[in-house]
Formats: sequence, structure tokens, C-alpha cells
Amino acid sequence: MAVVAAMLGLVIGLAGCHHSSSHLVSIAVAASNSSIAIGATSQLTVSGTDSDGKIVAQSTGLKYFSSATAVATVSSTGLVTGVGPGTVTITATSADLTASVQIRVFATYVQVLHASPDAPAVDVILDGVKAISNLDFGQGSRVAVLTPGTHSVSVQARTPGSPTTVVAPTDLPLEADTQYVVIAEGAVANLGPQIFTRPVPPVTSTQARVQVFHAAPNAPSVDVYVTAPTAALAEATPLGTFSFKGTLGPVSVPAGTYQIRVTVAGQPTEVVFDSGSVSLPAGADLLVVAEQNTGPGSAPITLAVTDAAGNNSQILDVGTPATVRVIHDVADAPAVNVYANSSFDSPVVSSLAFSHFTNYLSLPPTFLQSVQVTPASNSSVVVIDTPLTLAAGRQYSVYAVGTLATIEPLVTTDDRRRLATQAKIRVVHGSPTAGDVDVYLTAPNAGIATATPVLTSVKFKDFTGFLSLAAGSYDVTVTSAGTQTAVIGPATIRVANRGIYTAVARDAVDGGAPIGLILLDDFAIP
Repeated sequence: MAVVAAMLGLVIGLAGCHHSSSHLVSIAVAASNSSIAIGATSQLTVSGTDSDGKIVAQSTGLKYFSSATAVATVSSTGLVTGVGPGTVTITATSADLTASVQIRVFATYVQVLHASPDAPAVDVILDGVKAISNLDFGQGSRVAVLTPGTHSVSVQARTPGSPTTVVAPTDLPLEADTQYVVIAEGAVANLGPQIFTRPVPPVTSTQARVQVFHAAPNAPSVDVYVTAPTAALAEATPLGTFSFKGTLGPVSVPAGTYQIRVTVAGQPTEVVFDSGSVSLPAGADLLVVAEQNTGPGSAPITLAVTDAAGNNSQILDVGTPATVRVIHDVADAPAVNVYANSSFDSPVVSSLAFSHFTNYLSLPPTFLQSVQVTPASNSSVVVIDTPLTLAAGRQYSVYAVGTLATIEPLVTTDDRRRLATQAKIRVVHGSPTAGDVDVYLTAPNAGIATATPVLTSVKFKDFTGFLSLAAGSYDVTVTSAGTQTAVIGPATIRVANRGIYTAVARDAVDGGAPIGLILLDDFAIP
């Protein structure tokens, strides 16, 4: 009986021990830092509470999940890494227990704009690495998200041969939750960065936010009015007054249609820019740069508009015209007249002879719907009749090409912004006799025996974009494609910085060889 009693006591004791053992009833998770920069880390620790109320550290059997991996990721050991700005929920699990913690990831923001009227396209170097490529005049980049701290920014112009640094490396101390705008402004001779800050909070869904920067070195101090369309300026209050390198805003206005007018400071009747009706959409956060007008028209400025995504547009003065010139490149055709919209009583161009060309004619974009060409001696014989749509602020060349039997128009859009750092040269193939050609540019008297053509297999009616050349003298040689048999040249040309040059291949008078050139724009032959 004593043995039985002892065994019974042991069983009861063991049963009592099992009944009193503790188990995990909840977990909690904590972060070493609840607010981190992108690229930075925060270590999670997990603790558990057992059924006896004791808190114990947990390190095994844990899994972690991020609610937004674009904001932060989490490793299997609970190390959180900031990826993008925002707030993320990190969840830890152990068996069927879960716990969460919120972590805010912060950043700084940078946007770059090209507002130098005589600088070529640029590359932006950030901390020694090319961050923005081929940013042209009037364009802005998308907003870059960076780790707060000091960053180095420089700007390189895309010049012939190799890039030229036009803004030396500049150290920028960038604070968290702040957007910085870096504008390369001024003429190349005085090019420098202007830096200012913009709001970070999003625009409300019914508003549009606008900030304006004055980047036109030749424009005066001005007042800026943003009004309902056609509102009288005498009854309006300007948004503000600013001069070159100044800023206005940011201001938030209800989304809708507005009219932006710029006047000489203190003189509301001296309007130097009128946008007409423009739409400011809901939620838009726009940076507007008043830039020097490098195209046609009398307005001293245009407005370049950029949003946070790097979408770019341009607002022109309502009176901005288009410009058109005409080039006669049909060797066996007589002198011609050019008419607009079949108005044969009054030619736009009279008696234009082969290899001759007009100056640029300034036309309202809505004026011209079609072009007709007739022999100057007989306006009843229409040899060209073609629609022609013009856009405000654009400049066009209309070439009559081919033979008299096959005469047709060739229309090019001409980028006539002059660059302080280089020359711009373009080739138009207007010779129906020459066939496909290669084009060589070499040092004077160097020959082409060991040279590589800069353009290959250029076909009749092809036209190149503008090529960049360093100032100096060159021999131009045009050969039959794939050979070194010259059909033009070598002809020595001299080009200068800020120069614009167009060379048009043509047949000889009455057609056929020898092939020659019509030289347009700034060409000078030594």
C-alpha cells in the first residue's frame, strides 16, 4: 500500500506541474528607430508575454511582413530598410500570434531645370554619377528622391568632342522633407545655379499649386497677373512683382481656367506677355519658369511648365506667329510664285528663281491652310498644291524639290536657337541626280582617304537634324554612298559659335551634274 500511495502522489504531483506550466499568449514588436531615411535601417525586436504574465524575448519562429515594400523592406531577422518616402506597417508573426509597428521613411527631393537660353542640352551629375541626361532648354527633370544630407551637383553641357562643365560641383546640404529646385539660368557667359525650396505636402484634389521663377536675363522687372479670362487688369491685383532670378509663390488656386498676363512693373497697360486661356488642372503642382523667348514673336518671354513627374510643356504669348521661308531647288523649273490658301490674286512669294530663297515670313498660325506653287509667268498652272499646318512659335522651311515633272514640297522644322558653345549645321539632300550620298567633315586639306563619314547613305529628300560642331574651318566632301568618289567638294567652310548653317544639295542649272549646294543661314565661304 505504501508503494501505491507513493506512485499516486508522484502522478498527482506531475499532473499538478503540467497544469501550472506557462505558454505564450501575445507578442509585441518594437523598432530601434521609428523614423528613418531612405537607405537607412531600423532593427526590430520582438517580445512575448506568457500565461504567467512574464515578458520574454523572442528570437526564433518569427516571420516578418511589410505592408508596402516600395516604402520599406524587412529581412528574415527583422532588419527594416527604407526604400521610399511614406509610412509602412511591419508585422511580426509567431505561430498564430501577430504584432505590428509603424515606421516612417523620410527623404529629400531635388528637381533640375534648364533655363539658359544659349546653352546646349545638359547632363546633371549627382554625387559623381550622371543622374539626368540630355536635359534641353525649357525642360525640367522629374523630382529625384534622395537621402537627406550633403550632395554634390554639377552641370555639364553637351559640347562637341566632350562635355564642358558649365556649373562646377556645388555641395548642397539637403534637409529631410524638403523639395529643392535647382535652375541653371542666365547666358552661358554668366551661367549659374539658382536654388530655392518648394512645398512637399500634396496639393488638395480641388486645387492647383503654382510657383513662378524669372529666368529671362533680357526681360525687365515685371508684374504677374493670374485672373479669370478677359478680366480687366485695372481691377486686378498682381500675384507679385519680380525681376531676373526672382520667384513668386507658391500659391494654390481652385482648379479651372485662367489667363496669365505679364506687364512691365507698375504699368498694367504695358502687357509684354498674354497667355490667353490656360487650364490649371485639379491636383497639379506646377513649376513655371519665365524664360527668354528664343523663337519668333515680339514677346520677350515664354513660360516653360514642369510638374513633379518631369512632364514639360510651353505656354506662348497668344500673338506668337509661325515663320516660313521658301527655297527653290528644282533645277529645270522656271521662277515660281507661291500662294497661300489658293488666293491667286496676291502671291506670298513672287518670281523665286532656282537656287534662290526667301527670308523667314512671319504668319499667324491660323492664316495658312495650304500652299500653291505656279510658274511666275502663268498662275493657272499649279505645280504644287499641298496642305500646310503651322504651329505657333515654330519656324519652317519649305523646299520645292525634284524635277519639273515630279516637283513636290519638302517641309522641315527649324530649331534656330543659337548656342554659345558651338555651331549647328544641317544637310538637306535636294538633288534628284546625286543618289544616296555620304558626307565627310575633315580638317582643311586633310582629304578623306582615312576619314569616316559623319553621315552615311543620305537619300534624296532626307534632312539631318542639326549637328554640333566646334568653331573653326572644315572641308565638306559629299561622295556617292559607300565610295570615296566626290560628287561635291571638297569645299571649305568656316563656322562660329552661335552660328546656324544649312547646306542643301542641288543639281546644276537645268538639271544633272555637277552637283552643287545652296547655302543658307550663316554660311560664309573663305
